[in-house]
Amino acid sequence: MKIRKELWFGLSFMALVVIGAATLLLSVDKITNGHLGLLMLSLVVTAIMLGFPTAFTLMGMGMIFTWLAYNRDTTKTLDLMVQAAYKTMASDVLIAIPLFVFMGYLVERANLIEKLFKSLHLAMARIPGSLAVATLVTCAIFATATGIVGAVVTLMGLLALPAMLRAGYSVPLAAGAITAGGCLGILIPPSVLLIVYGATAGVSVVQLYAGAFFPGLMLTGLYILYVILVAKLKPQWAPPLSAADRAVTLPPLTQQLTTGTDKYALTGLFGALKGKRNADVPLGHILRQLTIVVLPGLLFLLVLVTSYRAVTTVEAEAVYDIQQIGASSSSAASAADTGGLQEPPQEDGLKEPVAEGGLQEPPSGDVQEPPGADTPAAPPAASVAEPPAAAAASTDKAPAGASTRDAPTWWWVCFAILGALVALFYLFLSFARLEIFKMLLTSFFPLMILIISVLGSIVMGLATPTEAAAMGALGGFLLAVAYRRLTLSVLQESVFLTAKTSAMVCWLFVGSAIFSAAFALLGGQELVENWVLSMNLSKTQFLVMSQAIIFILGWPLEWTEIIVIFMPIFIPLLDNFGVDPLFFGLLVALNLQTAFLSPPVAMAAFYLKGVAPKHVTLNQIFLGMLPFMGIQILAIFLLYQFPAIGLWLPQLLYK
Repeated sequence: MKIRKELWFGLSFMALVVIGAATLLLSVDKITNGHLGLLMLSLVVTAIMLGFPTAFTLMGMGMIFTWLAYNRDTTKTLDLMVQAAYKTMASDVLIAIPLFVFMGYLVERANLIEKLFKSLHLAMARIPGSLAVATLVTCAIFATATGIVGAVVTLMGLLALPAMLRAGYSVPLAAGAITAGGCLGILIPPSVLLIVYGATAGVSVVQLYAGAFFPGLMLTGLYILYVILVAKLKPQWAPPLSAADRAVTLPPLTQQLTTGTDKYALTGLFGALKGKRNADVPLGHILRQLTIVVLPGLLFLLVLVTSYRAVTTVEAEAVYDIQQIGASSSSAASAADTGGLQEPPQEDGLKEPVAEGGLQEPPSGDVQEPPGADTPAAPPAASVAEPPAAAAASTDKAPAGASTRDAPTWWWVCFAILGALVALFYLFLSFARLEIFKMLLTSFFPLMILIISVLGSIVMGLATPTEAAAMGALGGFLLAVAYRRLTLSVLQESVFLTAKTSAMVCWLFVGSAIFSAAFALLGGQELVENWVLSMNLSKTQFLVMSQAIIFILGWPLEWTEIIVIFMPIFIPLLDNFGVDPLFFGLLVALNLQTAFLSPPVAMAAFYLKGVAPKHVTLNQIFLGMLPFMGIQILAIFLLYQFPAIGLWLPQLLYK
């Protein structure tokens, strides 16, 4: 019987684990509880690789070694298990997991991905490697909306892989784009991985979401840049689309308004409003098309006006607050307000300045005027009574109170870019591009609105992750209703899969809590910490070592197992090296995508192989993954060299 290479690799790795653990135990003079903790860790990894369920392996090993640590005291062992389980189930953060998963399954069942991929690949038809680029963008958007790697890879394998193979794309390039794009949901919020890491490491999930936003965009951009470069350097690997593949079919009524799909749509539609040649085309159809055409411009003007008012009048509230603060120490300033605020200063505020000679002597004539004429003299009295700094501050803020503050530079830059995009839209708006825009309106924009509303409410502090997840689940429900995909069977299947996934994650947390408690009780954490500190590593060396270990663990283990087993070991070491747990979590999130892209246990490869044509081999899929793994390593290096990629947004919003 011939054993497969993947099985040989797994057995060899398990043998190395067992041999390493045995060597460690035999090399010490006395076996302590700490060594038993390391033995427990080795046995857990070996049992998981043999195929035992992760959660129950963690619980079983944890209980056995806790029982040994407590000198075979069953009562204390059971108490520890109950406390660990209750602590996990009482965590509010975990409530967001089933809600986000439910949103993902509903969006998946709404079958938006087919329309999304078709509209994107037509919109990007002139970009080199357009099908692969459209695949990556579709995967990024859909992975963000669902967060379910298996679902995204499977659906894109059914939809995008045949299209790329028909267009003559290289099998490794097509497979690599699908598997790498499908794994983006691990990193880009709302990611379940970030929720699990936040609950394990005690880091704010909101800050993790804000921090992972730009690294996710960076990784997606690097993937797209790689595909474009390959298409330019090796055109035979990613041939351009033919004219037939780029063709857009116009609706029958629209075909009567133009002689070709490349004709300018704006003038054509306005010209169709008059004349007898369009008598067969209903006026309502022309008006609907014109409404769609002017929609981007109207939306741009609406956002322009509302945001301009917001950024130019934001200081007006600050002036009002400063006047209120000054009113508590200056009676004359409060006299300029309404009558309710004017009466107290007449009794108390005029007595104290008269009693203090320092304020009375310089303006001998001016001080006597306010009691006789309260309201007219209030502004001068305020300027005299206030300190010079306060007077200068009120003078500087006065233009802002009058809504005359200039718009900040970032606003002008953003709207210059947005305005240029809108101008380009109208400049090159043919009838074919109008149809592509209508396709995007029914596929791309609904998903983007759902994603932006969920993530925006979290990042801007308008809602907690749990509340935003509930709104996202409602949004996914409404999308399924709008696309007429919500049936009783779809709802039952989504609820069942959500319960199954949530139960798996929660049992993993229970097993992780029991395992971590047993590992700490045995002194394994202290032994590991002393061993790491004895090497006198610098911060950079520690990060390189930890990320290399996680990278290697990503070969045989999935990200859930790495988070719940090994993160409790790494997290206590971060303070010793001055590493921010938020920054470490972003590095781990980038790194843990290798759990789905690294052979021999690359689950994304097996998802794709299950739906790929027979002539697509597993080795070709693995070969296509390797360049994208290299890009992940490059992204980790860039994030380490420029931490602001991940830390700028959290620091801007929350510190």
